[in-house]
Amino acid sequence: MKEILVLYYSHTGAVREMAQLIARGVESIAGCAARVRTVPRVSAVAGTAGPAVPDTGAPYAELKDLEECIGIALGSPTRFGNMAAPLKHFWDSTGELWLKGTLAGKPAALFTSTASLHGGQETTLLSMMLPLLHHGMVIVGLPYSEPELFATRSGGTPYGASHHAGAAGELAITEHERKLCMALGRRLAEVALKLAR
Repeated sequence: MKEILVLYYSHTGAVREMAQLIARGVESIAGCAARVRTVPRVSAVAGTAGPAVPDTGAPYAELKDLEECIGIALGSPTRFGNMAAPLKHFWDSTGELWLKGTLAGKPAALFTSTASLHGGQETTLLSMMLPLLHHGMVIVGLPYSEPELFATRSGGTPYGASHHAGAAGELAITEHERKLCMALGRRLAEVALKLAR
């Protein structure tokens, strides 16, 4: 069984829910399993601020998760049109993998959640691509053959899955957003299996 890493940071729970949907999409493809991981919060003063082991939910990611999986789905809430600091902090620790070219040629997909509809969904997805491209990863998006991209009135972009959560996180994931998350997981798994041969 080949594994796809679904790596995310979630503040209010929306990105965590998206990660679970993407994992379901991954696991709908024969021969693929999802390995769901998160990252701890960070302090503006001194690095990691979360506990050594999370109280609930997914375990914290380690570099070996990136090495062992054949593809990566990366998710973050939007922070001023960019990924959240905890996820950036994690990627800043991957220099040794970059030096070895460990991730070169592996596929990656992206997902995000925003408080406002025009709160930087696409810029966040694009900015999250940057460290992945530096690692030599192959970016997998959502093609317009997914009919929900034409129908959605909330989240969903060709750059990756997205969700409009509302200012207080009060908006549930819509049916279109749900289908696009699962489609992204399926697409990533299919591409990863082809590249891993």
